[in-house]
Formats: sequence, structure tokens, C-alpha cells
Amino acid sequence: MKRTIKKVAILGSGVMGSRIACHFANIGVQVLLLDIVPNEPNDEEKKKGLTVEDKAVRNRLVNTALDNTLKSKPASLFDAAFVSRITTGNFDDDLPKIKDYDWVIEVVVERLDIKKSLFEKVEKYRKPGTLITSNTSGIPMHLMCEGRSEDFQVNFAGTHFFNPPRYLRLLEIIPGPKTNPDIIDFLMDYGDRFLGKETVLCKDTPAFIANRIGVYAIISGMHAIEKIGMGVSEVDKLTGPIIGRAKSATFRTMDVVGLDTTVNVANNLYKTLTHDESRDKFLLPNIVKVLYDNKWWGDKTGQGYFKMIRHKDGSKELKELDLKTFEYKDAEKPKFKALEASKEIDDLKKRIKFLVNFDDRAGEFYRASFYDLFKYASHRIPEISDELYRIDQAVSAGFGWELGPFETWDILGVKETVEKMEAAGEKAATWVHEMLSAGNDSFYKVENGQKKYYDIPSKSYQPIPGTEEFIILDTLKAANKKLWGNAGATVYDLGDEVIGLEFHTKMNAIGQEVIEGINTAINMAEKSYKGLVIGNEGGNFSAGANLAMLFMFAGDQEFDEINLMIAGFQNTMMRARYSSVPVVVAPHNMALGGGCELSLHADAIQAHAELYMGLVEFGVGLIPAGGGTKEMTLRFSNEAKAGDVELNRLQEYFMNIATAKVSTSAAEARGLGYLQVKDSITLNRKRQLADAKAKVLALYDAGYTQPVQQTNIKVLGKTSLALFEAGITGMLYGNYISEHDAKIARKLGWVMSGGDLSSPTEVSEQYLLDLEREAFLSLTGEKKTLERIHSILFKGKPLRN
Repeated sequence: MKRTIKKVAILGSGVMGSRIACHFANIGVQVLLLDIVPNEPNDEEKKKGLTVEDKAVRNRLVNTALDNTLKSKPASLFDAAFVSRITTGNFDDDLPKIKDYDWVIEVVVERLDIKKSLFEKVEKYRKPGTLITSNTSGIPMHLMCEGRSEDFQVNFAGTHFFNPPRYLRLLEIIPGPKTNPDIIDFLMDYGDRFLGKETVLCKDTPAFIANRIGVYAIISGMHAIEKIGMGVSEVDKLTGPIIGRAKSATFRTMDVVGLDTTVNVANNLYKTLTHDESRDKFLLPNIVKVLYDNKWWGDKTGQGYFKMIRHKDGSKELKELDLKTFEYKDAEKPKFKALEASKEIDDLKKRIKFLVNFDDRAGEFYRASFYDLFKYASHRIPEISDELYRIDQAVSAGFGWELGPFETWDILGVKETVEKMEAAGEKAATWVHEMLSAGNDSFYKVENGQKKYYDIPSKSYQPIPGTEEFIILDTLKAANKKLWGNAGATVYDLGDEVIGLEFHTKMNAIGQEVIEGINTAINMAEKSYKGLVIGNEGGNFSAGANLAMLFMFAGDQEFDEINLMIAGFQNTMMRARYSSVPVVVAPHNMALGGGCELSLHADAIQAHAELYMGLVEFGVGLIPAGGGTKEMTLRFSNEAKAGDVELNRLQEYFMNIATAKVSTSAAEARGLGYLQVKDSITLNRKRQLADAKAKVLALYDAGYTQPVQQTNIKVLGKTSLALFEAGITGMLYGNYISEHDAKIARKLGWVMSGGDLSSPTEVSEQYLLDLEREAFLSLTGEKKTLERIHSILFKGKPLRN
């Protein structure tokens, strides 16, 4: 049976229900969001004379929940306009409508009796054969589908999203006792391709995989923190990005999520897991129990491990909890010898190994928490998963870790870590010792360009299912697919006569090494390949141009050097646009400044859905000069020829640059004009490079022809200059911008108008590039521009004369 999901019904509109509804709306699905009818009108409704029979009252709960989600940050929708894809209603009036829906997802409160009661009603209206799933975080599937019809049971499964569903990549799929295997295959594929999720097949065990391991890691870590005597800020310093975890680290995450949520899972696991050898670790340590009993659950109660103090003068002051006295004190700025010594280690894997083996309190904490986690994860096979890779996938995607337990264990060396674990009283599962005895010294390895995992039953290494469709740069590196490289960029053979260019500078900033890499990669592609993909697997595509060299030249007033540097940058961007082979850029997360400009000059963009793209040079007192200003003027001209309202669209592009506007998603980037019809969006980050490669091949197979530079760009001269000047003057008089901001804006307007032309005129790309470079060069001589660049480079320290 071929399934197409066009309409989804979400039953339950709480935090998860509303956010799941938004994510389905993000991908173009029509959503019906339902919840219960209130028992009676509230005071405000009573004043209006409304009764429980009025629709406004009957849909109050669902509408309020959705409104709260739409107001929350970060945004659940890719674009605010997508809310039109969601229709709200209530169970009493609108449940019969589910007969027209392809998929029904239950997201009500975590109580078995309430879920079973709702499923009984669902059976009256649901069309046979349609999907029915539960978003439960731990209630067993077999209990939920007891008493239901055969058709219900074979089409029923668990689909456990993680909050917030737009951002956390995990979707756990849990079969029921009678679930048709085809349903599971469909959900695994749909979650991956359409929802952009790391879909992980789970067994019907308590808390499934991610929460079972993740909550254990949290509570076990709390025991270690209490024993070692570490502070709140100390722990958050050690458990954030420094080891590839979320910026909110441990305690800040607990406050945001709600301590009660974590405690409830831990308590339930302790009650349920009578067979678990580490069951006692789920008992709450004092540093958790005291807060839970006091109802200091974090943001939802106004205080937790952190508390924001608001003073009478409006200022705010962050306090942290003293874990010995349980009183709030000034937030600390902890320092550890291990962190100081690891500052220059950019490679995450090398840094983790260094930190875990460092002889100080930080190293002691890492060893205690990692060794216990490794032990626990190893003992959960085959209980919660037959395959170790599923545990890594689930924990990483569900908790925002870059590396799962077994991946981290590999970094430290399995054999030597097992020995250290045993010396610390943490014994790994028997299968780990058997694996080592058989001469297998890692959980993962790369063979013939494919990443494989150690399969315990067969005692052999097997391919990770599904990854054959991905392009994984680390795997290509291990398979000797590197063709060229320097300190900031590497060229790989992606197969099928396509090559790929990866940046690996700090924040993937574009400096001389990356410029060299772009030109070299294009030369190589033109000589021997069908095309080029520019993308990477870093945290961000590119945070923009490297400002350090510019600052040095500007400070020394080496304007000829700046001119050459900018000309080289412009020529490289134009090289990407006008090469003889297709160039596809694959931006994700931050694609700012030069990263945005490179994307704008590609033959096509294969964007990840989470794309924060913008021309942000205005923020450092400059205008985009890597072709960004030229490109947006060119796009305005091409749109104007297609009948767009001229001045309005030009003003939009001007304001986007002048306000350093950054998209909050790829969908918004399209609305801002950064993505065009030719550009595509990938939901699953792991598929992005493969999708970009497919786009290169499609362009090549369609008979790609080298483009010709445009010489017919329409600029409006004095007409648009007058428009821009009116806006700048109004902002200046209203004290919304400074004199320096006005100067930058006038430079920008000058370029986008084509200069002081008496009438609309057609100009070339090179004409605009020259104006762009000239304006940029003049601004680098401004002291205020130097001050802004210095502040960014040196974290707010003032520039000395």
C-alpha cells in the first residue's frame, strides 16, 4: 500500500501537541489540532455573556495552547504564515473529522486511562488502514492498544518526538505487539526524509532508548557532582560545547526543561526497573531532591539551579544555587587547568580524550561520569536495543550530543578505557570483553569507504543501515578520498565524478586558505569532474569573512592591500558563478556575510531547513563587498523585468542589508530573496550533501552551459537615491540610527542605485562590483568601523588610539 501523508490530526494541544502540529505545517501538511472542551467559561468569557456552547469557549484550550506556542522562542514554525495550515477544534465537535485524515497522532497527558479512553473514541471515526500513533515518552505500546480492533493494532505504533520537535532531531519509532512491519518501515522512512529526523527503531521497554540512557546520565552525573563537590557553573562549563553537548549544558537545561520532568522519569524508572543492575542510580541525590521537594523546578517556577534577580532599577542579575547551603549566590566564572590547557585543541575528539585524561577536578569529573555511562550503555544491550549504533543515534539526536556513548568510548580507546573503568569499579558488559578478546578493538570502523558498527550476535562489523545514502566527510577522509587540502579547506572525491569542498577554519570563516580552496576546487572540477559541491559538517556553514586580516590592514592604513583582498574575494565569488561546471553550495545553520555571498553566487543552493542566512556586514560598519550588494541589486533588476513593483522590492533588499537581517529558517531565506526558485531545501541534515551532489549531477545531465556575465542590470540612479535618502534622514532625525550608520547606509544606497545616474540605466556586474569595492574601501578608513571590528575580534574591549 502506497501511503501519502497530506493531512494529519493531532489529538492534544499541549506544549508537545502544538509544536508537533507546527512541524507538520512546516513541511506543507494540513493539520487538525484538537483538545478537550473546558468545563465552563472563564471569567472573561462570562463577562462577554459566552457559554460553554459558544465555539470561542469550546476551542479556548486548543487556541490558547497554539497561541502560546506561536509566541514561544525559538520559533516552532519555519515561517509565521505556515500557521494557516493548522485548523483547531475540540474532541466533542470535531473528532469525527479524523475519518478524512491520513495519520492520527495522540499527544494527550501521560496517563494510560486517558489515552485508552481517547483511543476508544478514535475507533468510532478513524478510517480503517490509516496510521494511528502515540507520542508517549514511556507508556508501553501493548498496554495502550489492549482491547482495540485488529485493524487499529496492526496500524498502531509509538512515535516519540523530542521537545522542541522542530530542533531536536530524534524520532523514536516503537512497534506494538501486532504492528505491521510495513508501517514501521514507512514511519522510519517518512520521519527521515520528510520530517528531517534521526528515526531510531526502539523496543517497547521503559523510557525506550534516549530517555533511558539520557536520564540515567543526568542523574548519575548528579551523584558524581555531589560526591566531588562541584558547583553549578563549574558543571555547566564542563558539560556544554567543550565536549560537544548543548550550550545550555546540564543545570541550565534542567531549568529550561523543568526539573519535575526529569525527576518524574527517573522516579518511574526506579519503580519499573527492578531487574536493572544500576537501578539505585535513579534514586535522587540530595542536590536534586531538595529542589524537587521545594518545587524549585526551573523557569516554570521562577527559580531552579539558577535564579534571575530583577532589581528596582530594571537591571537583572543571574544567581546560581550553592549546592551545599541551597542558597543563591553570585554566578561564578569557573576556571579549570584542563580547559585552559585544551584551548588550542579545535578537534572535538582530540579535546575529549585530552580532558578525560587530565589530572585535575575536571578530569576526575569526566572520568566518573563517562565511565559510569559507558558501563550502563553496554549493559542495556540487548535489553533496549540489539545494535549499539541505535543507542548512539538516539542519545545524540534526542539530547543534542555530537557523540554518543559508544562513539565517545571509541575516542578514548576501548581497551585502555575498559581497564581504567574496572580500576574505578565500573565493569563493562561481558560482550565488550568478548569483543576485545576476539581482537576487535573498536565499536566502529570504516571499511571500503563505509562506516560499520560491531554487531554483537555475529561478532563482525556490519554497515549501519541507511548510511549508504549519506555522504559523510569523516568517512571519506578515512577512506583516503582526500584529493587536496590546506590549513583551512579540503577537497574530497564524492564519487560519480563530483568533488566536494569542505571548510574547517574556526567558525568556518572565509580567509585566504578558504579562498584558495574555492579556486583550487573549481579548477579541479573544470579539468576532470562534472561539478562541485561546497559544504561541510561543522556546526555552521560559515560565519563570514575572517576579519583579522582586514583589521590589521585597516589599522596600518594599507588600503592597497585591502583593495587587492576585496578584489580577490569578489573574483572568487564570480568564479563560483561563472565556472564551466555546476557549483552547488549547501549552507546550514549560520551562513553569514561571505558565507551568504558564496551561496548567492552558486548555480544552485541546497539549503538545510535550519538556515540562518544574511548579509550582516553593516553590523561591523561595512557593506557587503564580496558581490553581495551587487547580487541583490541584480536580483532586484531581474525581478523588476518580470513585473515586480520596482521601488518596493529594491527598498526591501536595501533594508535587509542595512538592518543586517538574518533569516530564521530556509523558508524565510526564500522570502528575503536569498533563496530562489532554482534552490532546494533538505529537511534531514545528514542527507544535505548527498542532495547537493544529486543537484550537481542533475544540472550536468541537463546540459549545463557556462553562464555569461550580465551587462543589463537595471539601476535607478537618482530615483532610488532620493528614496534611500528620505528613509535615512527620517531614521537619523528620529534617533534610530547614528551619523555613522547613516554614512554606511548612504554608501549602500549609492551602490544599489548604480551611483548618481540621472535616469534608470543598464549596467554590468563588474560596474557594480567596482562601486561595491570602492564603498567598502572608504568605510575601512573610518575609526568607528575599526572600533566595531576590534570589539568583535577582542570581545568588546575598546580600541586604544
